[in-house]
Amino acid sequence: MRTVGVEEELLLVDPETGEPRAMSAAVLARAERDGAERDVFEKELHEQMLEFATHPQSSMESLHAEIVRCRKEAAGHAGEIGCTVAALATSPLPVSPSVGVNRRYQWMEEQYGIATREQLVMGCHVHVSVESDEEGVGVVDRLRPWLPVLTALSANSPFWQGTDSGYSSYRSRVWQRWPSAGPTEVFGSAARYHRRVADMVATGAILDEGMVYFDARLSQRYPTVEIRVSDVCLHAETASLIATLARGLVETAAREWKAGREPLDPGVSLLRLAAWQAARSGLTGELLHPESMRRMSAEAVVRALLDHVTEALEELGDLERAREGCAGLLRGGNGARVQRELLERTGSLRDVVTECIRHTQT
Repeated sequence: MRTVGVEEELLLVDPETGEPRAMSAAVLARAERDGAERDVFEKELHEQMLEFATHPQSSMESLHAEIVRCRKEAAGHAGEIGCTVAALATSPLPVSPSVGVNRRYQWMEEQYGIATREQLVMGCHVHVSVESDEEGVGVVDRLRPWLPVLTALSANSPFWQGTDSGYSSYRSRVWQRWPSAGPTEVFGSAARYHRRVADMVATGAILDEGMVYFDARLSQRYPTVEIRVSDVCLHAETASLIATLARGLVETAAREWKAGREPLDPGVSLLRLAAWQAARSGLTGELLHPESMRRMSAEAVVRALLDHVTEALEELGDLERAREGCAGLLRGGNGARVQRELLERTGSLRDVVTECIRHTQT
C-alpha cells in the first residue's frame, strides 16, 4: 500500500486581533525547548509562517490523527509565546510580510523582488510513495488534468490584503508568480523529466532543483510524487480528504502507466485555464471537466474525479471516506465559503480570523 505524508503551512496570528505575527523563529525555538520531535516543524519563506510535516502513513485514519496532533502542537508552542496558528491560505487582514533572513530566502527576494515579498501564502503538499522515478514520471504525466479539482476542493483563500479577491483560491494565483510554477507538458520518461529540470536550473532563473515548482513533481528528498496544488485546508478533515484523493489519483495513474495507457494531453494552455477556473469558483460555480475541458457544475466534476479513482480507492479501503468527504464539502462548503459566510455574519475580518483559529484545531 502506498504511503502518504502531508506538509501544511500555517499562518501565525495574534489570538485576539487576528493580525499576522512574524514569530516563526521564536515558535521554533520554543518547540525545540519543549522537546518537539525533530524535523516536524520548519521555517518557511516568511516569518509569519510555520510549516509541519507528518510521517508517511499507510492508514488514512493515522494520517488524519497526525495532522490533528501537529496542528494542536503547533498551536501549543505558539501559544507559549503569545501567538497562535490559523489554517488560512492567505491572510484576510492586511499584512506586510517579513522575508526570512537565511541565504536562500534573501536570494529569492533579490531575484524576484515584489513577488517574493508578497508571497505570504500557505499551501498543503501531499507526498505519495512511488516505486521508481520512471513510475513517478508516469504518474506525473497522468495526474495533470485532475489536479485543478483538488484546488477547488481545498480552496481556502478568498481574502487578500483586507478585501475579497473574487477568487476562492487566491493563493494559487499568487503562487503562479514564480517562474517555474504551474502545469507541465508530458515528459514521457524519467530521463526527459530530469533533463528538463537540469535545463531549468541551468538558466539561472531559479537557484536549484528545489525551486522547480511544478503542480506535481518528483520529490528531491523522498521516493514520492509531491502534489502541490492545494490550499492549506481550514479543517483537518479536508486535508485528510485531499490526501486520500491524492493517493487514489497516484495509484490510478500508476496502473494506467503500467498498462501502457497514454495520458490525457489537453496541453498546458488548457490546463492553465482549468487551474484558473478552479481558483476562481472553487465549489460554488463551474469547473472544467478534466476529460473534455468544457464547463460543468462543480458537483459533476467532483463526481467525475471520484469515478476516476473508484477502483483504486475501493481496494485501498478509502472509497466511503472519499465519498463522504466530497459530499460534505459540496453540501457545507470549502474553507473559502466558510470564511465568506463568517464575514457575512460578523461583518469583521478580524472575527473571521479568530473564528478560523478555532476551526483549525477541530
